[in-house]
Amino acid sequence: MLALLSDENVNGDIIRGLFLRHAEMDLVRVQDVGLAGADDLTVLSWAAAQNCIILTQDRAPMPDFAYNRIVNGQPMPGPFVISDRIAVKQAIDELLLLHECSEQQEWRNRIVYLPL
Repeated sequence: MLALLSDENVNGDIIRGLFLRHAEMDLVRVQDVGLAGADDLTVLSWAAAQNCIILTQDRAPMPDFAYNRIVNGQPMPGPFVISDRIAVKQAIDELLLLHECSEQQEWRNRIVYLPL
């Protein structure tokens, strides 16, 4: 089971769909943890401290900032970068697959792009 943090750029239909299909999912939004409007570096830092994989549709600069953290020896899980061209249903299906079939530590220092 994965611990996830969605940033403000994730389509709300994806988040609602994830909760409809898996109500107990360990998923919080940046708005839920007091990070609404926070910059990407702050969100990445919070996610790393809480061991949460970030869900984002921000293809730039979020993955670059994550890569820089990894290169500089600041470990973190994820992020999962969701294409804004992926269908909502496909995004939900792929995220549920990752959630059900993997462990948090598998995504340490890895940037994953969806669709898979």
